[in-house]
Amino acid sequence: MALIEMTNVSKKYKNNVSALRGVNVEIEEGEFVYLIGHSGAGKSSFIKMLYHEEAVTRGQLYVGKYNLSKLRRREVPLLRRSVGVVFQDYKLLPRKTVFENVAYAMEVIGVKPRHIKKRVAEVLDMVGLTAKAKSFPNQLSGGEQQRVAIARAMVNMPQLLIADEPTGNLDPENAIEIMDLLEEINKEGTTIIMATHNKQLVDAYRHRVIELNDGKIVRDAKEGGYESHD
Repeated sequence: MALIEMTNVSKKYKNNVSALRGVNVEIEEGEFVYLIGHSGAGKSSFIKMLYHEEAVTRGQLYVGKYNLSKLRRREVPLLRRSVGVVFQDYKLLPRKTVFENVAYAMEVIGVKPRHIKKRVAEVLDMVGLTAKAKSFPNQLSGGEQQRVAIARAMVNMPQLLIADEPTGNLDPENAIEIMDLLEEINKEGTTIIMATHNKQLVDAYRHRVIELNDGKIVRDAKEGGYESHD
């Protein structure tokens, strides 16, 4: 069953720049998909539309049960509970501990404290950071900070995890650790869309590859590498 459906989706900004042009794609529940393409190809717009950071200019976009082409303002928080987002620069709150950073994602939607404590402990164990629960972000390595960001994105058990260049600031060893963690999350059933420029990882961890160029899908390969060898 398709979790994401884009039908003739276009995105045009106020300066008349077209970021996406007539994109048609379906992504099934449980898939792991790489989104690749040079800077300016449309990857950021593609991703931001999935959690309604940017609105669709033309066409139809469904994420689960939500029609993002006609999404009401009051539905946006509900959509975002079903979509976790991990950024290249972590976006952690510097004055909150690891535990508090992850818990915050549950607090803002009104989850009861006893449920928060249990669930945060579960996701910190999942990302291997139980011992760092009381640490602050500036006491962590880059790889550890990204694992906190993944824990925060996963704490509300989203259907979809969007990872926007999640290894972009990491050395190769930490990048592999993050990829292994994303693989485990995907095996548990979470759909993952990962925007990346990392050729080595895309070639090593084989999944579907969607390549954008000038706002259009130019390649959609079921288990392709970073570069087409057709």
